[in-house]
Amino acid sequence: MLSVQEARTRIIAGLRPTQAEVVALPDAWGRVTSSAVLARVTQPPADMSAMDGYALRAADGAAGTMLQVVGHAPAGHPYGGSVGAGQAVRLYTGSTVPAGADCVIIQEDVVAGAGTVTLAAAAQPGRHIRRMGQDFLAGAELIAAGTRLGARAIGLAAAANHPWLAVHRRPRIAILATGDEISLPGEPLGPGGIVSSNAHALAALVRAGGGDPMVLPIARDTREAVADAVRALSGVDMLVTTGGASVGDYDLVQGGLGERGFALDFWQVAMRPGKPLLFGVLGGVPVLGLPGNPVSALVCAVLFLLPALDRLLGLPGAAPRSVALPLGVEVAANDHREDYLRATIAPGPDGSDRVTPFMRQDSSMLHVLASAHGLVIRPPHGPALPVGAPVPVIRLDTVGL
Repeated sequence: MLSVQEARTRIIAGLRPTQAEVVALPDAWGRVTSSAVLARVTQPPADMSAMDGYALRAADGAAGTMLQVVGHAPAGHPYGGSVGAGQAVRLYTGSTVPAGADCVIIQEDVVAGAGTVTLAAAAQPGRHIRRMGQDFLAGAELIAAGTRLGARAIGLAAAANHPWLAVHRRPRIAILATGDEISLPGEPLGPGGIVSSNAHALAALVRAGGGDPMVLPIARDTREAVADAVRALSGVDMLVTTGGASVGDYDLVQGGLGERGFALDFWQVAMRPGKPLLFGVLGGVPVLGLPGNPVSALVCAVLFLLPALDRLLGLPGAAPRSVALPLGVEVAANDHREDYLRATIAPGPDGSDRVTPFMRQDSSMLHVLASAHGLVIRPPHGPALPVGAPVPVIRLDTVGL
C-alpha cells in the first residue's frame, strides 16, 4: 500500500491547471490568477496630503508665523497655482499637495483668521505627505500568478485600475455515487436502504475548494451501470466516485470503468479511514475513487481531492496545513496505517486550545465528523502519547469542511 504522501504526490503529478478566462473584478473573489497582475497606474498619482490641514513651505514653518491662505484644494480639485513665501493652501485628506509646498501642518496646530493662519506649532519638512508612488508604481507586479484572490487582493487590483482579471477556469468535477442500497434525500428507501450523503457533501466541498461540481445519477451495482454512468465526460476535469472501490463482489468501479478504458495508477493507501482509495485515468480524465463510507469519503477528499482542486486551479496542490495542539486525553500507539482521528478543539485548564479525539472513530458515523473541529494525524507506528503531548491537527474550518 502507498503512503498518504506518495498517493497525493502521484495524483498531483498527473494534473495540469485549467485554462485561463477573464472575469469581472466583482466575480474574482476566491479565483486563482493565471497571470501576474501589474499596476496600470501609480498610487498615489501625486504627492497627497495625509491629513486635513495646510500646505506650506518648511522655510515658513516656525511656530508663531502668520501665513496668507491663497487657496483651497479639496480632494479631487488640485490647486492650480504654487505656494510661495508666506503663503499656505487649505488641504484635506487626499488633496494633492500643490507645487512649492514641501510640508503639511494639521489643522489642529494652527489658529485660523480672516484669510490667514498662524502656526501654533512648528511645521516639519515632508510631514503628513504621502509621496507619489509610495504604494506602488505603474508597471509594478502587485499580485503574482497562482494567487487565490481574497478581499485584500481584490481591493489592490481595483486600486491598480483593473476592472477585469485573468484567472483559471473553475475545475469541473463530476461526482458519481454507486450502490443499490443508496437513495437520494427525500426519495423512498428500499429494504435495507440508506440515504446517500456523499455526493452532496462532496459537491459542497468542491464548491468550497473553488470548483464546479456536477452530480451524476446514482449508479447501481453492475459493471454496466457504472460504465453507462460515465459514458459522457466531455468537458470534465476530474471524475470522483464514491463506493465500489474495495474488494467485495459488488465493488465494481474498477471493472465498470475498465470497460470504458480506465487505466489504474494505484489502489489502496495505508491510512485510516480510507484504505480502499483508487486513482487512474479514463479517456484523459483523472479519476479519484473514494470509499463509500461517508467519513472515509470526506477525510479522503480533504487529503486528496482538495489538493487536486488546488493543482487544477494553478496552485501547488500541497497537503492540507496542520497546526500543533496539545492532547486533551491519552492516545494509544498506532499501527502501520496513518490515522486521522476526528476530534474536538476546546480550551484546556490553562485557557489554550487542546484537541480531544472522540472515543468512537467508526467511519460510518457522519454525526461524529460533523461535530468534530479537526483531524488528529497519527503517523504509522506512532507511540502512545500522554495528555498534553503536541500532535499535528488539520482544522476542519480551514478546509471548507
